[in-house]
Amino acid sequence: MLVNMKPLLEDARLKKYAIGSFNVYNYETIKGVIQAIKNQKTPAVIAFGEKYLKNMDVDSVYNLVNTLSKNIDVPFALHLDHCKSLENIYRAIRAGFTSVMYDGSALPYEENIANTLKVVEVAHACNVSVEAELGSLASGLNSHEGKLDDEEIYTSPAKAQNFVRITEIDALAVSIGTVHGMYKGIPNIRVDILKKIKEKVNIPFVLHGGSGTPEEKLRDCIANGICKINVNTEISMYTVEKIRQALNDGKNYHLSDISLMEINFVQDIVSKYIKIFS
Repeated sequence: MLVNMKPLLEDARLKKYAIGSFNVYNYETIKGVIQAIKNQKTPAVIAFGEKYLKNMDVDSVYNLVNTLSKNIDVPFALHLDHCKSLENIYRAIRAGFTSVMYDGSALPYEENIANTLKVVEVAHACNVSVEAELGSLASGLNSHEGKLDDEEIYTSPAKAQNFVRITEIDALAVSIGTVHGMYKGIPNIRVDILKKIKEKVNIPFVLHGGSGTPEEKLRDCIANGICKINVNTEISMYTVEKIRQALNDGKNYHLSDISLMEINFVQDIVSKYIKIFS
């Protein structure tokens, strides 16, 4: 059941759990995430990143999600993730996405506010929720969402308070030490910064870079206001490695068999994190 993301996050904030947001890129990943949602009977977010427009257009993503989820009564949102283009955001809204993320985190603060205001005006008029980001994540190993020269910039609690007040966004992605991709060393998750943001801001928070983050750190973040956690890299790494192992076992697989494997491997990781977050 496709819904606006805002009520999902508000329920998670009230009951102190987190909604998993899982990136998709093709039929198999969409099918895998939807099957996991159905089997776990737990709300989640199907996320499609702007950079994957080279794989599929937003209309195809919406149509596939809509078709594959017809018999599912568990609520979930379809979210455009990490989008820097206003035009692509508007295309996703027209296509039927129920949530969008405008990522102006690399822009000057005032420009990020100005562009986010434009997105909020259009999205809220169409009953679509808006996520925005302050601060920036460093790029870890096997990152597909960042660049090697990306610098960690922690979210300023004071700027977050002002940003949310002006823009009226529905969710704020914060930078507190997670990375895009897998960690190169021991994670240093700054829950102390998250607590300071929580003192000033009264909306759901989003944690990008969930892959590889220790479970106890995830639970600590959830206890302090994180209501949505994004997982991308681990889905890809696990699935690719499992398929590599299958191809090396000497059997002569048909491509249709590989497709079914991919769906199952995606389900493995999505189900794992749904259980952790809830």
